[in-house]
Amino acid sequence: MAAKTAITLLWEQRTAPKRGPKPTLSLDAIAAAGVEIADAGGLAAVTMQQVAERLDVTKMALYRYVPGKVELVALMTDLAIGEPPRPDATTTGWRPKLDAWARQMFDRFLAHPWALETTVGHRAIGPNELGWMEAATAALTGTGLAGPEILDTAATLTGHVRLIAQQVAAAPSGAPEQVLGETVGGLLAGREDRFPTLTAAMADKGGEDNAFDFGLRCILDGVQLLVGRPRQ
Repeated sequence: MAAKTAITLLWEQRTAPKRGPKPTLSLDAIAAAGVEIADAGGLAAVTMQQVAERLDVTKMALYRYVPGKVELVALMTDLAIGEPPRPDATTTGWRPKLDAWARQMFDRFLAHPWALETTVGHRAIGPNELGWMEAATAALTGTGLAGPEILDTAATLTGHVRLIAQQVAAAPSGAPEQVLGETVGGLLAGREDRFPTLTAAMADKGGEDNAFDFGLRCILDGVQLLVGRPRQ
């Protein structure tokens, strides 16, 4: 029931409550207050009481607009994710568009790490989030990929973005590669004979050490092979 109500709030025309005094709030203002709280203290810090206090209203007044936290989080998520990227008019080709798409999604998740938790599972999806999917499919339209391949490409890119964003969010004091290197390096000390290939790989400084860029390039290289395959 809560998910259905959230969809109504996200998608249908936002009208004022029919009963009670003239409304003084908007759903966007309520969502923005929730986003500010979540950005500062995480999703667990968001309560109807905290949002009401930030907006200087009573909790009962807030319930006239948003029935509960499920609906509130759905509104917060769509606001935080924001509108999908709009490539510059000079940006042509599916690859530059998807590269920019993935990097901008990565930036949104880093700005609002709690959204990594709220954008999984069965839930209400808002127009902004669906717009990101539209942008990805639009970039690949005309490449010759089938519909399922286009959707799988978007899902694969999203998974890569989410994974690295989670690692970065969990290691705010440094790049995830650096944190992993320090952790694993400490464990390998004195155990090199047991893990010889891992030790050698960790010691090799001649290659790239940026998981986000490396993974993104590998995914797009793979899509390039599919786009360029002979048509039957």
